[in-house]
Amino acid sequence: MPTPAHRVRARQVHVVNTSLFELFKIGIGPSSSHTVGPMRAALRFARELDAANLVDRTHHIVVDLYGSLALTGIGHGTDRAILLGLSGEAPDSVDPSAIEAKIADIRSTSKLSLLGRHPIPFHEPEHLLLHRNQMYPIAAKPTPSLTPVPDGEQTSTLPTQPAPSSGPEAQPESQPSTHPNGLRLSAFASDGSLLASDIFYSVGGGFIVSQAEFHPDAPIASSSRSVPYPFSSAEQLLELAGRDHLSIADLVLANEIALLSDPGINRPRSPASKPCPEHSEGPAALPSTFAPPQPPRQQIEGSILALWSTMQISTDRGLATEGILPGGLNVRRRAPRLSQKLDTAGSRDPLAAMDWVTVYAMAVNEENAAGGRVVTAPTNGAAGVIPAIAHFYTRFIDPLTNQGIPHTATEPASGIASPGNTSTAPGSPAPAEATRAASVDPNVSALAQANSTASRIVAPEATGTPSEAARRAGLLRYFLTAAAIGILYKENASISGAEVGCQGEVGVACSMAAGGLVAALNGTNAQVEHAAEIAMEHNLGMTCDPIGGLVQIPCIERNGMGAVKAINAARLAMAETEGHKLSLDQIIETMYRTGMDMQSRYKETSLAGLALNIIEC
Repeated sequence: MPTPAHRVRARQVHVVNTSLFELFKIGIGPSSSHTVGPMRAALRFARELDAANLVDRTHHIVVDLYGSLALTGIGHGTDRAILLGLSGEAPDSVDPSAIEAKIADIRSTSKLSLLGRHPIPFHEPEHLLLHRNQMYPIAAKPTPSLTPVPDGEQTSTLPTQPAPSSGPEAQPESQPSTHPNGLRLSAFASDGSLLASDIFYSVGGGFIVSQAEFHPDAPIASSSRSVPYPFSSAEQLLELAGRDHLSIADLVLANEIALLSDPGINRPRSPASKPCPEHSEGPAALPSTFAPPQPPRQQIEGSILALWSTMQISTDRGLATEGILPGGLNVRRRAPRLSQKLDTAGSRDPLAAMDWVTVYAMAVNEENAAGGRVVTAPTNGAAGVIPAIAHFYTRFIDPLTNQGIPHTATEPASGIASPGNTSTAPGSPAPAEATRAASVDPNVSALAQANSTASRIVAPEATGTPSEAARRAGLLRYFLTAAAIGILYKENASISGAEVGCQGEVGVACSMAAGGLVAALNGTNAQVEHAAEIAMEHNLGMTCDPIGGLVQIPCIERNGMGAVKAINAARLAMAETEGHKLSLDQIIETMYRTGMDMQSRYKETSLAGLALNIIEC
């Protein structure tokens, strides 16, 4: 389905609206757009009811799912996410081990406790409606705002069934195209009157916007966020970094420091940081202890390493947990068996490092498919690529020389977890200082000079050997640079499989990882941009057609392939000395337009491709 021209114009932005910690979010599987996003939408709606003093007046809630959420929502856990969100659970804090019991209790009693305190009936055939024949909510009609309705006053009741339509892409002629991951939540009083209703769109990566926040006919609204280095294109990013003699990682770090006071950004906390509950959707994602506030740079770096720690936990669980994945396809977890074979083979295989990268990516995505804890990177369906390349860097690269190191069969899965982890990967050479000092150039702006001393990625506080400090600094460069690339895709294109296919998920993750790996290896900014471009260039047109609507086939293996491709792209970019023909900005625009030209049945609807032609596996 071609996209209207206004949808292309809607992707033009002028400021940085996205933080690293919004791109990388701790949540649960199996899908960021179909699990994390709907859970956040349901929780937000419930909290808005509470703010309007409507919780106690709510007799029941009806949830309408449209488009991809309706077509693949059951396989992606959207139904479960809605139940959890209305119950007051947040993706970053819900206990994955307690989910099954909570869902079973709601379904066995046909009741849920709204925000954990107000019991309401919830019988899914009546209260959770899947409109598989309607791509978008009927958004042309205004919906009531979340303001109290006086007792006894009647308001119009929304229809619980859509108008007849002729197929999965049919919608009223007057209805504007919005986003194919739409859901409507409506709260009703005991007399059947409508108390409140809102439409939300889960736009990929766990991000949600309400109908009021979604303006398809205008550029994305300017953010009130103020950062020292706002960029809206890769060209501008390179220009700003070059002007002030910064690496891309340094530039992003300076922006993140400027956003520290933003209460809307939920950052995971390192063990030494002071809790800030008001910045979280739920309880702290990681245990915290009270301590004096850290300097801004250390706060950001600690939160990044907390994300990395969560990724490591996901990898470890994926490597250790055997069995059959849920959903009915009877897909067996393969990462434990494959890792055991690699441990046995040891370093005899010259391609063992690449095999480990594949296994790391698959381990994370098998954990995601099982509904476990993962980090969106930038989505759940692509959550294995970024951690796989981080493991590759910590395990197989000497951070002092940026060369490969010998591989042994018994070394651990990762080299560094958090600021307090002083473990080092086997094979590290003799110590040598690898951090780069920040120079003060009289021709550089005062702002850049301040950043030289306040936010350069030099990790002076890291304990342990110079090798450990260099590895830590390399990881920080990796995540910060990958975030810059991911922000460009999110703000200028899409990271939603339902909107642009899997090129917007695994393709974007591959591009992010490729550029991030170049940065970790101390490549130039130009090489970072080139690697990101190469990686996406060879993911263009990739469809999203999961079998059975499950994030399993081909998603799990596809993460492994994407991770390996990221390494190839990074190596090719760093070997190039004479520039390249295509820019990252051109590739991002091409990816988005390709996604818009892609038929909807190939975009997370399970109506074509593998999902249709391979019925049984």
